[in-house]
Amino acid sequence: MDLPCASIIQGVQYIKHVFGIEGLIVTLNFQEVHEQVAKMGEGMLSRAQQLRQAKEKALAVLGENADNLAALREKVLSVARHHDPSVRCALPTEQPLNAHFPLPSLASDLTILAADGSQIGFDRHAEVAYCLINVGAILLNSSQPETPQTVVHSHLLYEDALYTPTGVMSDAALALLRDINERTLLADLAGQLSPPLITLADGPMELWGGRADEIIGEVEFQQRLDEYLNVLERLCAQGVATAGYVDRPAAGLVVRLLEIAMLPEAQMAEVKQYHPLRGVTDRALYEQLLAPGERSALFALQSQSAPNYTGELALHFFYLNVGRQDYPYIARVEIPAWVAHNSTMLDHLHAALVGQCRVMGMRPYPYVLHRAHEMARVSQQEKEQVTQMILAERMRRLGVPSEKSSKQFAKDLPGRRRW
Repeated sequence: MDLPCASIIQGVQYIKHVFGIEGLIVTLNFQEVHEQVAKMGEGMLSRAQQLRQAKEKALAVLGENADNLAALREKVLSVARHHDPSVRCALPTEQPLNAHFPLPSLASDLTILAADGSQIGFDRHAEVAYCLINVGAILLNSSQPETPQTVVHSHLLYEDALYTPTGVMSDAALALLRDINERTLLADLAGQLSPPLITLADGPMELWGGRADEIIGEVEFQQRLDEYLNVLERLCAQGVATAGYVDRPAAGLVVRLLEIAMLPEAQMAEVKQYHPLRGVTDRALYEQLLAPGERSALFALQSQSAPNYTGELALHFFYLNVGRQDYPYIARVEIPAWVAHNSTMLDHLHAALVGQCRVMGMRPYPYVLHRAHEMARVSQQEKEQVTQMILAERMRRLGVPSEKSSKQFAKDLPGRRRW
């Protein structure tokens, strides 16, 4: 039903009156938003039809090229060498594109380690300057019913540690450091355990796929990357299956592969502008292709950062349906080559992820990652406590108080609030 804008404004005024919030300020221009929403709605049906047709085309192309693996690999590599070095897509391995594998049985003596992290970023308006990385880890054994073991590591950054070659520590640079801390904690804990063992982290395994110099500079990024690769080498040497879990992925890595498959040889130079399947995601494809509990074929990852991950560290991925009948839920699971090439590790990982997601019921997500996130999360109250600890130490050592910026002071004033 298309409500006139006047009705929307009247509704807002009524809500303010009923809840006794007459003094609050409404800063959103509902009239402009309503007009734009109506305009957006005009094209929804046609766009939905276009996406359906594009998805059907993608599924057809996938089926037609299911066994055309060598030619597809060479075509993707040719695009990367000669036309688009930044191309990011799936690279076929030895399994047909439309392959799907049933849920294996869960090993009775499998140990699962998961880690997640959170951060407090640099705030120039705050009373004191610092950053904090908090990493939580959980250990669960499938054969032991006792309470899972947990670990929390907190790392405070201050003074010189707040700076990178490009300036003050940005949120992106801090996130990069947090990712390394998560994997380092997993490797440290895994070194104290015996296989079969799986380590999990939330998000991709690729250590930030963008331009390094945009966040910390090339030299420091290379140092961070070397640290990360060293952690992966440790896990490989320990015989540990490790993975990155991407919940509800929005990427089109396989879709981009299919677009390259569709690209005529005579138009290879136009690959950057060639997007006949735009809007279709890998998730949409595998909701059709995978039954509950099944995983897809393995793919290697073609990207600008791929040369950083070679040999046993080369990055691969597969899609996994962790949903239930009539309610598919697709995740992308990223793994290094030593896991991709080991069928036992792959089966352990497949079974463990589906089992962990089923623990969460109607909202499938690995239970151990959920618990790790709960431990790593820093509340506003905890942030204030850290700030007060630093303020107290500053006063004790220097006898000098700190102050918020005038802007932050004004924001914290009581009075009229936005609604």
